[in-house]
Amino acid sequence: MKDWIEKINAKIDELLEQKWMKKLRISGSVTWNLFLLFLVFALVGTVFVGSVGAGYFASLVKEEPLRSKQELRDQIFSYEETSEIYFANDIYIGKLRTDLDRRETSLSNVAPEVVNAVLATEDEYFREHNGIVPKAVVRGLLQDVTNSATQTGGSTLTQQLIKNQVLTNEVSYERKAKEILLAMRLEHFMTKEEILEAYLNIIPYGRNSSGRNIAGVETAAEGIFGVKAKELSLPQAAYIAGIPQAPFAYTPFTNTGELKSEEALKPGIDRMKTVLYRMKEAGYIDDAQYNEALNYDIAADFRGPEMRAEDRYPWLTYELEARAKDIIAEKLAKDDGIDPERLKSEKKLKDKYTILADRDVRSKGYRIYSTINKDMYDAMQKAAKDFQYYGHTYTGKGKDPVTGEEIDIEMPVQVGSILIENTTGRILSFVGGRDFKTTQVNHATQAYRSNGSTMKPLLVYGPAIEYGVIGAGSPLVDVKFSVGSWSPSNYITSDERGLIPAREALADSQNISALRLYNDIISRRPADLLVKMGFSKLHPDDFTNLATGIGALREGTTVEENTNAFATFANGGQFIDAYMIDRIEDQEGNIVYQHEVEPVQVFSPETSYIVTDMLRDVLTKGTGTMARNTLKFSSDFAAKTGTSQEYKDVWLVGYNPNVSLGVWMGYDQPRTLYAFNNTYLQPSVRVNKLWGTLMNAVYDADPQLIDPPTSFKAPKNVVTASFCGISGMAPSAACASAGLVRSDLFNAKV
Repeated sequence: MKDWIEKINAKIDELLEQKWMKKLRISGSVTWNLFLLFLVFALVGTVFVGSVGAGYFASLVKEEPLRSKQELRDQIFSYEETSEIYFANDIYIGKLRTDLDRRETSLSNVAPEVVNAVLATEDEYFREHNGIVPKAVVRGLLQDVTNSATQTGGSTLTQQLIKNQVLTNEVSYERKAKEILLAMRLEHFMTKEEILEAYLNIIPYGRNSSGRNIAGVETAAEGIFGVKAKELSLPQAAYIAGIPQAPFAYTPFTNTGELKSEEALKPGIDRMKTVLYRMKEAGYIDDAQYNEALNYDIAADFRGPEMRAEDRYPWLTYELEARAKDIIAEKLAKDDGIDPERLKSEKKLKDKYTILADRDVRSKGYRIYSTINKDMYDAMQKAAKDFQYYGHTYTGKGKDPVTGEEIDIEMPVQVGSILIENTTGRILSFVGGRDFKTTQVNHATQAYRSNGSTMKPLLVYGPAIEYGVIGAGSPLVDVKFSVGSWSPSNYITSDERGLIPAREALADSQNISALRLYNDIISRRPADLLVKMGFSKLHPDDFTNLATGIGALREGTTVEENTNAFATFANGGQFIDAYMIDRIEDQEGNIVYQHEVEPVQVFSPETSYIVTDMLRDVLTKGTGTMARNTLKFSSDFAAKTGTSQEYKDVWLVGYNPNVSLGVWMGYDQPRTLYAFNNTYLQPSVRVNKLWGTLMNAVYDADPQLIDPPTSFKAPKNVVTASFCGISGMAPSAACASAGLVRSDLFNAKV
């Protein structure tokens, strides 16, 4: 063995002495040294590039504030959610107008197929990564730098959440760097389930079947398929999960809510098939489920066009929106320590909180519950639409709102009507006008017009009885007189009746006797009682102008205000402000606003009953007999008609123990309703017939409410007393012998 080892060593020595071996040794040494040098340069280069990259990254995010955990969570969960409106009894109407529909949901209310489809399509490593996938970020960066035709993207669900809720959609390295930083930070502040739930609530899904932009999986499920998110089938879930990549290309609906053509639907359906394939590859579904879903006719599940709330119920939607904004504006002001009453007199303050309220109402996801009875509302709209006796429709010139070109526009006789429950003030129904497309003014709540002779019970007879000046049958002078250059007259200018009972003067709506009576009491400022009854636009001269007694207000009043004031008589003299919004709830069901009734005593019960009894005569033998004859039922009604100067407005307001119904007719641009009288019924007849028609319509909807079994009962201090028909005093022997003794209702307390 020793000899053998020695021979091997000798052979190696001999080999090393060879010339080529020496060269090989030198080359190997050089190669090794070069390798070490390359390795050093590579490490230095890597550190350098990394340092430069880190420095560049730091420069990109240096302006990004260090958000706390709570700040970041608050921003993520601050969804803009669409508010909803409801009829009485919590009957759903629809969503308020907004740029984006969204309804929040929880992860537990989302079908598992949806979650699997989203993860398979958008973020296959969602459960493993810490906010970003490094190789995806690098791949996306290289594709961008090389301007590659293939852009695979690299955003995780967490990054998309940051982009949509915290940052913007700006395409820049700065935004991307901030997105990466915040995504990693967010993963420390939220669980995976919270991130996934937030993503499903904020991501856009194109349009729904009414043409509105939508976001959130719950809104998408209802808007596209008409089901809840938890009810989505596998094909439906795959279709929805595929939409966010190109929302308006893959959504099945146009901006008008119509279903796209078969060709236009193909990209969305192809995208659904891609999602299904990825679900199979990820192991979420097997081959059988994949093939079944692949062959499913998803187009058959798309829901039909859905009318928006503002299209189905335009007057109601806009009215509830406006009232909700007023309520929220006052709430916001109060929260800021500002007296809400200041909003009524300080325009800048009002404008500020109206803007804030508008934002909240459209985006806070409020549920706005109204007092409007759906059956009554639908019945009144149909009755008003079918009414045949409005009168002549004029044609005028106007501008097309789109093109600005001059076009012919229709100017029909408009209508405003409102139904109020007396004891609660709830507005049960209303008619806003003839056609919302013609004019958007709500003639029941927004149009201020002269209320004509309907003013007489409110401002003349009611106060005069309250002051003890007259009783129901007291004699009034119905003889012409002049005030300055003004000489008022009755409806028939030649009509002068001398001494007549107050009851007759009111039933036949005599102007002269009412104005003489008003002149006797105007110094007591009876218009203060109008303020108590909700008249909102009274001017100083309305308190002193004699013509106010027959409705000649500077600005006028609305159908709502006028009818609401008449309900005061039905309530025994208590004014209960009418309202249309019962309560407003936030997204969690917490009550943000609850209406509270605050009665105001205006007249005594005795005055209210006496006026009511006098107004009964309007329907039995006065100016409202046509209205009574139109009714299909009998109830204890009291009412008053009214006509403004030159017949530009006609009114009828009537009430029974349960409800008050007011009706107005006139042109938007005031002009006489008496034109073409040979063709159309007299204006007073038209409004009589319309009042009866609308009352019949709501009676059909709810007979028990509209026709109560009770009647108005006289308070104990209302007595029937005898008096002299000439003097109004206790009857003397001479009065009795002349047969002039009368008897009627008086208030024994005054």
